[in-house]
Amino acid sequence: MSYELTIEPLGQTIDLEEEQTILDAALRAGIYLPHACVHGLCGTCKIQVLDGEVDHGEASTFALMDFEREEQKTLACCATAESDLVVEAEIEEDPDARNLPIQDYAAEVTRIEDLTPTIRGIWLKPDRPVDYQAGQYINLTVSAEIGSRAFSLATPPSSGELELNVRRVPGGEGTAYLHEQLAVGDRVHFSGPYGRFFVKKSAHVPVLFFAGGSGLASPKAMLLDLLEDGFDLPIILVYGQRTRAELYYHEEFLELAQRYPNLRYVPALSDEPEDSEWDGFRGYVHEAAQAALANDFRGHKAYLCGPPLMIDASISALMQGRLFEKDIYTEKFISAADAQQVRSPPFRSL
Repeated sequence: MSYELTIEPLGQTIDLEEEQTILDAALRAGIYLPHACVHGLCGTCKIQVLDGEVDHGEASTFALMDFEREEQKTLACCATAESDLVVEAEIEEDPDARNLPIQDYAAEVTRIEDLTPTIRGIWLKPDRPVDYQAGQYINLTVSAEIGSRAFSLATPPSSGELELNVRRVPGGEGTAYLHEQLAVGDRVHFSGPYGRFFVKKSAHVPVLFFAGGSGLASPKAMLLDLLEDGFDLPIILVYGQRTRAELYYHEEFLELAQRYPNLRYVPALSDEPEDSEWDGFRGYVHEAAQAALANDFRGHKAYLCGPPLMIDASISALMQGRLFEKDIYTEKFISAADAQQVRSPPFRSL
């Protein structure tokens, strides 16, 4: 059984299958609705039901309070239809968003490589081309028992293969499986592309990337995509890890900076032994950026990807250097556990 879902203020009507969430139906139709945790816990995807009946699903009473339910509000990430629906959502126009519909794909694992002691590179060859914007991510089905996990794409859209950078999370079932059991030749399934994390190319201003840990994946794809497009304004990548052993793709970025005069690469190590041969910056990503740009970030657009503490410190540093919300973009993957700690963020989820 299916229902009709009309989304205002677009006035667009799409099909909504039984048990399909409003968010999933919208994304698969190429309509972006704001969302973050997708577990019914953060409230980012709250919408107004103008007509029809919904099942609120697993929406928490914190994210969707009783009086909001009485006011016919619901959470798109877990609400399903019980009749035809008309809903109203906050939909912002973005000239750089291609609004690509979410699709399901199958792929073969063609290569697996240990990039660092804790991060594994996994390359997938999809059965058909995947259209996406550099910076977006996919939901990979790890196994029937474990379910899916979100991973940024580390390759630009021009690549025939998709690269994932998977950091092993202590106690994490999904990353343990991908590190210990996944093998070359295995068949996997995923859906995508997801997310609003991509370069605002229409602004045509210098670009500043902050990356930490396996958060390098999205900036790597975005940077390579810009270079392929012939982007000629300054591009700065500030990339941090704890030690030299964890600083993967270091040589590749050094080589790219030699080939492209507009690319500046600033690596930083926060916990490298004092007696090592490392002669680069010692400290955190935001400190390296402050030193590299003399604490003046005006005139840039900044894209941040990495651990939450890195992102928070980087936002503070950027603001101190006079770059503010409209020019700072970040995307955090939020697990069910993380979402319970979500408070009102200073920046909208992208």
